[in-house]
Amino acid sequence: MNFYIVIPAHNEANFIGKALQSLINQSLRPTKIVVVDDNSTDGTASIVTDLSKQCPWISLVSNTSSEAHLPGGKIINAFYKGYESLDSEYDVICKFDADVIFPENYLETLAKHYQNNPRLGMVAGHCYIKQNGSWVLENLTSKDHIRGGLKAYRKDCFSEIGGLKKSMGWDTIDELLTLYHGWKFKTDASLHVKHLKPTGANYNKSAKHLQGTALYKMRYGFALAFLSALKLAYKKRSVVLFWDYITGYIKAFNQNESFLVTEDQGAFVRGYRWKNIKRKFRLLR
Repeated sequence: MNFYIVIPAHNEANFIGKALQSLINQSLRPTKIVVVDDNSTDGTASIVTDLSKQCPWISLVSNTSSEAHLPGGKIINAFYKGYESLDSEYDVICKFDADVIFPENYLETLAKHYQNNPRLGMVAGHCYIKQNGSWVLENLTSKDHIRGGLKAYRKDCFSEIGGLKKSMGWDTIDELLTLYHGWKFKTDASLHVKHLKPTGANYNKSAKHLQGTALYKMRYGFALAFLSALKLAYKKRSVVLFWDYITGYIKAFNQNESFLVTEDQGAFVRGYRWKNIKRKFRLLR
């Protein structure tokens, strides 16, 4: 299978070389890798340029954007800058982060999953972070959720879901729309990806409010958004984050922000989420 990989990178000189080397060493080599230097002020570009001389299937694209480190729109804009530089001769398009190290069999294992299930639209491993000298699961979300830094889409699935939304919450919307269009997604717990930089380490207050805005834009409704904010804040062990998320939701509601999904898709999203909540509640009883 032809894997095309786009890696947005903003000031990732400490990590990008390790990330690329882990992809160079894959048992199934990616066909093309594009690194998007997103307004970096460090040595990110020079590291990529040096590696591209050894591996001509690695290329660098420059992008100009804001200095603010915000999730959502900024990173997806950078992704599309790289995506638009590619042809369409891929089987799987990947949006990977610049601060992760993949095991050598990562792409080969993804390919086997895709080949075994023609309706599998997305598949990925799990992120691990280093704590007290050991690599432990980065337990921020459900183990079934595919993290934003590990996205890999079958070509037809990527097309049907309409690509990636330029908004906070894009990495949840893609999964929900994958299901809406009749595709499946899964994670493989045997694939341990080393995440070198903790998620959200550089996000500011505005970024934290964006999570609540995303819940509104996905048409969760207040009750479901409240429970989701509670769960997310609990995962991160922060009461303050709960209020950040709720504040973001209320602001989006008051400002009548545009939705990211249609009414029909929103009904599917709410039904799917409530079904999962009820299932987990029954398991706890």
